[in-house]
Amino acid sequence: MLTGLSIRDVVLIEALDLRFENGLGALTGETGAGKSILLDALGLALGVRADSGLVRQGAERAVVSATFDIPASHPAGALLTESGLDAEPGEPLILRRIVKADGGSRASVNDQPVSAALLREIGGLLVEIHGQHDDRGLLNAKGHRALLDAFGGVDLTKTGKAWSDWRTAESVLADARAEVEEAERDRDFLDHAVKELRALAPQPGEEAELAEARATMQKGDRISGDLAEITELLDGSEGSLAKLRQAARRADRIAGEHEVLGEALAALDRALIEADLAEEKLAEAAHILAFDPARLDEAETRLFDIRALARKHRVEPDALPALAEEMAAKLERIEAGGAHLAKLEADVAAKRDAYIAAAEALHAKRAKSAKALDKAVAAELAPLKLDAAQFRTSVETLDESEWTAAGQDRVAFEISTNPGAPFGPLGKIASGGELSRFILALKVALAEQGGAGTMIFDEIDRGVGGAVASAIGERLARLAEGTQLLVVTHSPQVAARAGHQWQIAKTSDGLVTRTSVQRLDEGERREEIARMLSGAEITDEARAQADRLLEGV
Repeated sequence: MLTGLSIRDVVLIEALDLRFENGLGALTGETGAGKSILLDALGLALGVRADSGLVRQGAERAVVSATFDIPASHPAGALLTESGLDAEPGEPLILRRIVKADGGSRASVNDQPVSAALLREIGGLLVEIHGQHDDRGLLNAKGHRALLDAFGGVDLTKTGKAWSDWRTAESVLADARAEVEEAERDRDFLDHAVKELRALAPQPGEEAELAEARATMQKGDRISGDLAEITELLDGSEGSLAKLRQAARRADRIAGEHEVLGEALAALDRALIEADLAEEKLAEAAHILAFDPARLDEAETRLFDIRALARKHRVEPDALPALAEEMAAKLERIEAGGAHLAKLEADVAAKRDAYIAAAEALHAKRAKSAKALDKAVAAELAPLKLDAAQFRTSVETLDESEWTAAGQDRVAFEISTNPGAPFGPLGKIASGGELSRFILALKVALAEQGGAGTMIFDEIDRGVGGAVASAIGERLARLAEGTQLLVVTHSPQVAARAGHQWQIAKTSDGLVTRTSVQRLDEGERREEIARMLSGAEITDEARAQADRLLEGV
């Protein structure tokens, strides 16, 4: 709901601060007083195109601020969050626009800079302005389908799920086709690679084992001569061990002759034990490091083959077994690809049929809702002096390329203003006054489905009076129940229906002309409605008629 409007230096308005309430409010005043200026100023705050011509003569800039109270669930709140703007729940929402006299403008929401486009998007969620040149709201055919669905209580869940299931199945099929096509292109390569991998049959960890065995045999090759020399020095009748044993036997014969000789024998025994151990270890090393040229060649050949295959496929050697399984699986999918694709194609066809069935059921519901809406609008046309006009809701089936999760239908509100005249879009067929009354009839019939929190009707009563004006006022009052509706009007019948009224007046001191806006109390409302009834000179009869209008509400 619009709660406040602050205007500084806009055309004839020098400074103006207005407060607004819920319900129906009327803006009245003589022709040329500046009612359009007020709407132009509000439009600036809502993001319409900035025009430096709106800046009051002599001022450097024009500033307009519009303050709103919105519930936490309002779509504008979600849009603010998506746009990264701070908006505390329960706090007022302030839209501000500054237009410079030398060109250029700035926009902000709660003192946070925003683009004019975002300001316009937020403003469109907060206020609907219906008038001769309005191109949003009910005149925008893009929103007609949602309005009809809301009017008829149409549930899109089933159709939306069927659409999602169909599109998901199509995506799975497309991926499978792409995989099969790619695999077919690589079939020869895969076949050769799998045969090569299976022929070599590398095992996890084998590359490390072969590398270690190769290194060990290469060491044996290098030290085989040294091992042979050491063995020759130790072994044989003339070897060191044989001589050490001879020395120990002779020492044993004379060890009893002296204590020191006994100690020498013990040392020789220890030396023999260590020498025997050394002989065993040398034999063990010779066995481990035994060099077999054929074995080394075999190990090196397999090691180099494994490493070459790993480089070829750009994987680690230990990944080769898994790669072989993966490539084999791709080959199997190629072989089974035709059957798999056929199954996926059948699934897509079944889900497409399910979507079509859901969309056709949705179409039937919309067609039924359209008839109900046409009937409801028709009931509103005659009292609004549109009895020669006809309204219809067109529900047209779209080409498949235009189907969506919301179904297969294009919905458009169309009118024919005269018997036999063709139907066409609201904004192109109706004149200014007719258009506003058509919108009012639609709004009443739709019971505000999809409407913003604040609606403004600009001179909806243009060119009518008497009973038609009374009918317009009655419908505006009904539409304003529980919401906020402002109407710029010249009709006393409409103004009398309002719960609040403001008078717009233009004054001049001979040098400067200013527009002012005054909220009227009950007595002032009586005088203003009497003026609207009688013209420049307010008569007692006009006052009495104004009383009757106010009392009859």
